[in-house]
Amino acid sequence: MNIRRYYVPNAIIFITQVVDRRVPVFREETHLDLLREILGNVKELHPFVTQGYVFLHEHFHLLIRPTGDSNFSDIMHSLKPNFTKEYKKRIGTSGPMHFWQKGFWDHIIRDEIDFQRHLDYIHYNPVHHGLVARPEDWPHSSYHHWRERNAYPDGWGWALPESITEYDWQESEDDNP
Repeated sequence: MNIRRYYVPNAIIFITQVVDRRVPVFREETHLDLLREILGNVKELHPFVTQGYVFLHEHFHLLIRPTGDSNFSDIMHSLKPNFTKEYKKRIGTSGPMHFWQKGFWDHIIRDEIDFQRHLDYIHYNPVHHGLVARPEDWPHSSYHHWRERNAYPDGWGWALPESITEYDWQESEDDNP
């Protein structure tokens, strides 16, 4: 597969990364904590601003804006092997491990409407996957941060938001490498 990436200075990027064979590794809090830790370490090496995120059991979505000399590929190419290396240490295994699906899916945010649509997608994702009934019930997303900023009214996401279509689910989940 030949993936062509586009890098736009100061752009916000929507990223999807999936665990190989969708194994629900992040169901365990310790593994999710490790992912957060490694993401923090990567942020020091390749600075970026996190606009939105959700961590699910077998994949995650990020909305980030790189702020240094690094681009989003540098960020992901640091995150994935560093997480895998530390994960292997913590579970006591050595040798090769294929932890992540090959590649990752990215989308450059085009405007405010596109930003809101992807932010809504991120925050509704745990409901879509049947993990919770309401976005506020999922602790591993930026929904709470945005809710505190009055970005979402009471009851948002208790039903499929108008900003999200079935095409959005297909685009992000089926086209992911």
